[in-house]
Amino acid sequence: MELDVAILSRIQFAFTVSFHIIFPSITIGLATLIAIWEGLWLKTHNPYYLQLAKFWIKPFAITFGTGVVSGIVLSYEFGTNFSRFSDIAGPVIGPLMAYEVLTAFFLEAGFLGVMLFGWQRVSPKMHFSASLIVAIGTWISAFWIIAANSWMQTPAGYEIVAGKFHVTSWFEVIFNPSMPYRLAHMLLATMITASFLVAGISAYYLLKKQHINFAKKGLSMALWSALIFTPLQTYVGDLHGLNVAKHQPIKLAAMEGIWPEWEAPVPLLLFAMPNMEEERNDYEIGIPHLGSIILTHSLDGGVQGLKSVPPEDRPYVPLVFWSFRVMVAIGVGMLFIAVCGLLLRHKDRLYENKAFLLLTTAFTPMGVIAVLAGWYVAETGRQPWVIHGLVRTMDVTSLLPAEKVLFSLIMFVVIYSLLLGVYLYFMGKLIKKGPPKMADLERQLIGMKAPGYALAWVKNLKHQEQGDK
Repeated sequence: MELDVAILSRIQFAFTVSFHIIFPSITIGLATLIAIWEGLWLKTHNPYYLQLAKFWIKPFAITFGTGVVSGIVLSYEFGTNFSRFSDIAGPVIGPLMAYEVLTAFFLEAGFLGVMLFGWQRVSPKMHFSASLIVAIGTWISAFWIIAANSWMQTPAGYEIVAGKFHVTSWFEVIFNPSMPYRLAHMLLATMITASFLVAGISAYYLLKKQHINFAKKGLSMALWSALIFTPLQTYVGDLHGLNVAKHQPIKLAAMEGIWPEWEAPVPLLLFAMPNMEEERNDYEIGIPHLGSIILTHSLDGGVQGLKSVPPEDRPYVPLVFWSFRVMVAIGVGMLFIAVCGLLLRHKDRLYENKAFLLLTTAFTPMGVIAVLAGWYVAETGRQPWVIHGLVRTMDVTSLLPAEKVLFSLIMFVVIYSLLLGVYLYFMGKLIKKGPPKMADLERQLIGMKAPGYALAWVKNLKHQEQGDK
């Protein structure tokens, strides 16, 4: 069988970007939570907040480092595997990527050292400032990356001169039609991902009856965060869906498995097996009219279907269809956990209900899985276009020997698998070790020349040690 360099290049980029997105989906939200905990500690002198920040700053550090290493590769792949894309879209994409480096990455790099190693070298308020700046840096980084990717989804503010894209309005390029919705959707996803990571590990400690007070505080705060952000994500997701229906109707048709040129009313398909050869769904199970209510906010609203465009202009429907349902199913599960947590809190059973703790522990990695599924919907749903409606992915692939692309793909799979193994090993060690002891933190506070915080510490030390036994 002859190797197809375009398909291999796409698989390689899909693999490397899928690996990379795992880590920002954790670090953006986790950096925010760490800054919140530090701020609460400064305001209340409650030692549990500092214990949370000190513990989670180490998983944040190794996750951030792994994300940086895996992300560098992506910039090179634009030039190696998709050089013609870099040539024609470079005047738009290049500056956006540069802005991300010049603003977010330099900001993060400048204060990350203080955040990680400055506990005994700067004052508590200065350290909090560093943590806050790093968190803001992660938001800015997401802003520029989402702006660049959204422009490829809904291009605006450009003109084509001699076959190349040139900017006519940077405001329209950056704030293109889908960018505000996609940015909000992604930032909320990172907060939910980090919240369920913290909740899951805290629930695990409670099941093992370890670090009780630390785990209670972590679970409580993470579930409050989930209770805020999961319903908000549902609302933003609805707005984002309406935006997709307007600007990328074929992507929406693939997400919902809609084949007719125009379908009204639209059922909500709970299950189906999209059949691309026969242009229909097999084994459909749907709820009549509910799709219209969700997609158009009307009982009998209609949407454009896949048959409205030629087969070569359609994405691979099964992947888009099922990735969307995986994302939604996990989101429903997270909302269920957040609501159950509220009910158990009201009954004063939040920390003792074993079934709830087991379910929360099982959902520890679900935020990452949902983010991956969402990115598959966004990226594969846009195909066959690399710049929607204007440039096809197959037309910008570099003319490379297919054997070399295959070799580099295999090497990426091997190296990244090893890197993931190392990452999980060290994360496991940190979780097994648990949070720092209160007595150690008290000594560190004295070293930080923060006697006020150290005095407040003494009142809680005995209670914490008893709870940890």
